[in-house]
Amino acid sequence: MPVNPADSPIFGALYGSDAMRAVFDDMAFCQRMLDVEAALARVQARLGIIPAEAAAAITEAARVENLDVAAMRASVANVGYPVVGLVAGLSAAVDALGTPHGGWTHWGATTQDIMDSATSLQVRDGLALLRADLVAVVRALATQAAAHRTTLMAGRTHLQHALPVTFGLKLATWLAPLAAHVERLDQLAPRACAVQFGGAAGTLASLGEHGLAVMEGLGAELGLTVPDAPWHVGRDGLAEAVGFLGLLCGSLAKIATDVILLAQNEVAELTEPYVHGRGQSSTMPQKRNPIASEYILASTRAVQALVPLMQGAMAGDHERATGPWQAEPLAIGQAFVLAHGALLHARAIAEGMVVDTAKMRANLDLTGGLIVAEAVMMGLAPLLGREAAHHVVKHACDRALTDGITLAAALGHESAVTARLDAAAIAALVAPGAYLGSTDRFIERVLGRARGIT
Repeated sequence: MPVNPADSPIFGALYGSDAMRAVFDDMAFCQRMLDVEAALARVQARLGIIPAEAAAAITEAARVENLDVAAMRASVANVGYPVVGLVAGLSAAVDALGTPHGGWTHWGATTQDIMDSATSLQVRDGLALLRADLVAVVRALATQAAAHRTTLMAGRTHLQHALPVTFGLKLATWLAPLAAHVERLDQLAPRACAVQFGGAAGTLASLGEHGLAVMEGLGAELGLTVPDAPWHVGRDGLAEAVGFLGLLCGSLAKIATDVILLAQNEVAELTEPYVHGRGQSSTMPQKRNPIASEYILASTRAVQALVPLMQGAMAGDHERATGPWQAEPLAIGQAFVLAHGALLHARAIAEGMVVDTAKMRANLDLTGGLIVAEAVMMGLAPLLGREAAHHVVKHACDRALTDGITLAAALGHESAVTARLDAAAIAALVAPGAYLGSTDRFIERVLGRARGIT
C-alpha cells in the first residue's frame, strides 16, 4: 500500500507521472540491476575472464520475472541490500536453463557496483523523460512570447504597479531559465549517469590486470560514461542530479506563482486552460481554481526538501559509507517523480493558457496613467533637470490621487510643464507603449536561445 501520495493509484496523477514511476519502481530497479549483471558477464566473456556460454546464459536469465519477490524481500530484510538475493535468484535462473554457469554471475563485482550502476541507468532514463517535456515547455512558451511580444500589461513590483511591460517579456522571463535548464541537464547527464565498478574497496583487485578494461567495457555496454575512478564514496553526480531537479522546480514555481496571481478575479489577466470540472469546488459552482499551479508549488517544496538529503549523503566515510549512501533511495525516485509531475502541469499551462489582453490593458490603465510616472519624469528631466522633474511629477501624482484625475490632467495643472509642453506632447509622455526600453530586444534574445534548443 502506498504511503506517499506521489505513488498512490488515486492521488498519483496530481504529483507525478506513470512514465516516471515506471522508471523508478522496485521492479524497474531490479531489472536494471539484472541488466548490469548481464552486461558485466558479456564484457568479461569478451575479455576471456568468464566462459562465453556463461555470459549467454546469464543474459538470457536476467529477467525480472525470474526473480522470487518473496525471497528477495526476505533477503533484503536480513542482509540489508538487494544484491545478494538478486544474485542468488539470477544464478538459480541460469542453472534452471540446464547450464552449470550460475556461479559466474557477479564476477569481481560488489553490491554497490550493481546498485549504483542500476541507479545511473534510472537517472539516465529519468533525465530523458524530463528533457522531452522541458523542451516542449520551452517551445510552447517561446510561441506564446512571440505572439504577445507587444501585448501591453502592468509590470508589478512588490505586488504594486511599477512600469508598463509586455506579456511577451513576462513570458520570456519565464522561458529564459527553462532554456538554461536544458543546457544544465545536457551538461550534468554525463556526470550523473556514470558506470560504477570498483569492487570491494575501489581497487578491482579481484580482476587483476583486467579491472580497468572491465570498467570501461561495462560503461560502453550500458551506455554510461566511464569515470576516472570508482565513485563508491563520491556521490556528487547523483547529488547534482537531484539538485538540478530543485532548480528546475524552482523555475516552474515562479511561473505557477505568477499564474495564480494573474488568475485572481480582481486581476483576471490569465487563467489555466479550462477543462470541464477541473479545479471545481464542492460548494461553490463558480470556482475554477488554479490546480495545476498549486500542485507545481506543492511538488516544488517536496523536491527542494529532498536536495539537502542528497547533499548530506555525500559525507561518506572511508571507502564505503555507513549510512549516508543508504539515504539516497529515499530521495532520488521521489524527486524525479515529483519534478516530472510539476513539469507536466507546467506544460499544460504553457500550451493552453488563456490570455485576456483586454483585461491586461484595462488593468494597465487602472491608475489613470500613474504607472508611467517614471517615463514622464525622465521625459521632463532634460527640460527641468532631474531633481526638479521628480518634484513636479511627484506633485502631479499626488494631485491625480487626491482629485481622482488622470496623470495627464494633473500635469496640465503644472505650470513648469505647460510652459514647455502642449497637450499633445503631454499625451505622448504618458503613452505606456512608448516607454518599453529594450523590451523587444530582450524578448528576441531569449527567443534566439530557445530556437537553438533541439
